[in-house]
Amino acid sequence: MKTIVVTGTDTDIGKTVFAAGLARALGGYYWKPIQAGLDDGSDSARVADLGVPASAIIPEAYRLTTPCSPHRAAELDDIAIDPSRLALPSLEAPLVVEGAGGALVPVTRNLLYADLFAQWTAPVVIVARTMLGTINHSLLTIEALRARRVPILGIAFVGDPQEESEATICTIGNVERLGRLARLDPLNADTLSRAFAAGFSEGTWG
Repeated sequence: MKTIVVTGTDTDIGKTVFAAGLARALGGYYWKPIQAGLDDGSDSARVADLGVPASAIIPEAYRLTTPCSPHRAAELDDIAIDPSRLALPSLEAPLVVEGAGGALVPVTRNLLYADLFAQWTAPVVIVARTMLGTINHSLLTIEALRARRVPILGIAFVGDPQEESEATICTIGNVERLGRLARLDPLNADTLSRAFAAGFSEGTWG
């Protein structure tokens, strides 16, 4: 069954909200392999609040205390991250896997998320916000993934429409524009479901 990896051009850009919407649209599972930072709750708890059933949320391989790069959070918790525990689970349903921060965030001092994505060989969706700087951040992310031969499904934008910059990224980066998720206020399971259906066509995910 299909596995889709969700990465981003930066941190706090809407990856978790997008991943929750995608998991619901696919009727699949959600997995955040490494959770770094627990004071504000976990991303798994957030996707549950956004309508992903608890039975469809796979427990994290690692839950780390400090909200920083996983490699450093693990060191602060005196934990050694074992990459073998980060293998994709085998499921009979679609799986949405969310990374942390951007594609070049370190998992360990010898392994970046982009390297992990390359090992998984699953298609990646790049989530990018429609704000100043997104062209540079998006194209750098595309280049980093392509350098590792990571398959890119396309790019999903989050925020207000910016047709010129969105088109520029997709043209120069030679990637498919998957759609755009509006910023939601209020953000809840119902508003996310409606916005995701409006922003992405049913056939986008194959």
